[in-house]
Amino acid sequence: MKHAQRRRLEFATLISIPLIWWVVVLLVPYVIMLMISFYRTQFPFHVPDFQVANYVKVFAESQYVTILLRSLKISIIVSLIAFALAYPLTYFLVFKMRSKRLRMIIYVATIIPLWVSYLLRVYTWKIVLGTEGILNTLLMWLGIIDEPSGILLYNQYAMTITMAYIFTPFMVMPIFATLEKIPKNLIEGSKDLGVANIGTFLRVTLPLSVPGILVGFTFTFCFAFGDFISPRMVGGPYSNMVSNVISTQFGQAMNWPFGSALSMVMLFIVLAVITLSDRFERAGRLDLG
Repeated sequence: MKHAQRRRLEFATLISIPLIWWVVVLLVPYVIMLMISFYRTQFPFHVPDFQVANYVKVFAESQYVTILLRSLKISIIVSLIAFALAYPLTYFLVFKMRSKRLRMIIYVATIIPLWVSYLLRVYTWKIVLGTEGILNTLLMWLGIIDEPSGILLYNQYAMTITMAYIFTPFMVMPIFATLEKIPKNLIEGSKDLGVANIGTFLRVTLPLSVPGILVGFTFTFCFAFGDFISPRMVGGPYSNMVSNVISTQFGQAMNWPFGSALSMVMLFIVLAVITLSDRFERAGRLDLG
């Protein structure tokens, strides 16, 4: 009996530290933000109240609906571009690259930008796409343009390219890990049965890599949806995303209740994406099982 009590005490001690950290650092701030989202603003004060006017404002005013839809659209496009870049690369590394050492060198070179400052990576693309950047210089050298063009920067295209570059490693890592775990004998067995390469890919490799794809899409979408630095630095006046509006509400506008309501809407969208991703992954596992 004493041994069982000691085991329970050890378990409670072990779990209490991360549980306290989770409550203090994650749960409490979210609860406070949720409470403030129901406040009303009487500038320069925020009056405690329980009303849903802030949430109604998010969906009633077209400018905020437009920003939400724009954020969703750009996040999906960034995720698709990252997938289009990451999957062929990881497939080549896992199944076509014979040298394990070279494979790891290329893999590490792909994810090593994550160790570099986020701002530095954004500045890099700002330099590349700027009027005196590498791309403008190349176009002038090729004779395509006569003078530097400003259309390559400060628009949604520049923002999408920058975000896709920054978040592609988050797509590479889970797909690479999933493809590496696929038993090679399944692929060899499919080929021994006379199935062509494309058939083996569609029937074996792709279905088994779906969990990694879903994780990569979830990471990339959530990071892109919450980004506010890239839109501010390389996006134009019509490239604001929901995070930029939230930043403005907590800063210049000093409208914390509305900023909190926007933050909670954003949180619910992210949680919905994570929940859908988890359900799709479980459904895929049941189908394969």
